Amino acid sequence: MKIAFVGKGGSGKTTLSSLFVSHLAGAGNPVLAIDADINQHLAVALGATEEQALAWPTLGEHMPLIKDYLRGDNPRIPSADAMIKTTPPGRGSRLVRPFEDNPIFDACFRGLGGVRLGVTGQFEEEDLGVACYHSKVGAAELLLNHLVDGPGEYVVMDMTAGADAFASGLFTRFDVTFLVCEPTLRSVGVYRQYADHARDFGVHLVAVGNKVTDGDDVDFLTAQLGPALLGWLTTSGHVRAAERGATRPIGELEPHNLETLSAMQARVDATSRDWARYQQQGVEFHLRNARAWGNGRAGVDLEAQVDPEFVLDPAVLTAG
Repeated sequence: MKIAFVGKGGSGKTTLSSLFVSHLAGAGNPVLAIDADINQHLAVALGATEEQALAWPTLGEHMPLIKDYLRGDNPRIPSADAMIKTTPPGRGSRLVRPFEDNPIFDACFRGLGGVRLGVTGQFEEEDLGVACYHSKVGAAELLLNHLVDGPGEYVVMDMTAGADAFASGLFTRFDVTFLVCEPTLRSVGVYRQYADHARDFGVHLVAVGNKVTDGDDVDFLTAQLGPALLGWLTTSGHVRAAERGATRPIGELEPHNLETLSAMQARVDATSRDWARYQQQGVEFHLRNARAWGNGRAGVDLEAQVDPEFVLDPAVLTAG
């Protein structure tokens, strides 16, 4: 299952995504986590030191490797240079499993607390004025387009804040998208904006409250979000301790907050994926990007990369 965390900046999106990842891993589930937020704090939230986080290899800096490996011998893609972030897989492409060994995972991912973690990379000084952060996130988008996850495998991504996630088709790559919502009008406003953008694309959007202190906060979130609200996390001493560097086992999280994490996992586990629709949406956004900027930049017709007879599906791996 592929899961995304989104929300207003400062809502606790990274904190909640790290708690969810730790909850899954603590129960022995295989978890692949990707930090695609511009602020890149997921490694530290999962227990890495600042020094370890700064030394983490990044997907963004390995984009040539990612492209070359995923291209495989797909005849529709003559070179890695012809690939863009939305290039869909086709016959001959290399598909990857989230917990296999391959050159991409060897170069870009490391183990941390029972989790396989990758990061897209910091926004560097040399990027200022010449690039947008989505040039780095594009590496994660390309990887997810070629990633075949199976039952009981969890792929969790901490996304950019607010509506920035809609700058690419990445927002369609997930089975469940959890929007972290504080009990404030601004945070609820971000939820409504996200819901409006996502509605036409069948995004399974679920609201989870955070930083709830009392019954008034619960009443506010319930009135504003209605059935979209799955549950909420209360203000947490466990989280405050972690933010001071005193990381504790996830089982020591407050009982109500653990119950909310369990409800989130149950929602994920009850969700099924339509692989044909998943492939169709990937192709749709590739065509949009090809026509908007990709064809002009590459100097070739990137729409020809689409293999109309191919559907990303676990059966493809079995057949291969």
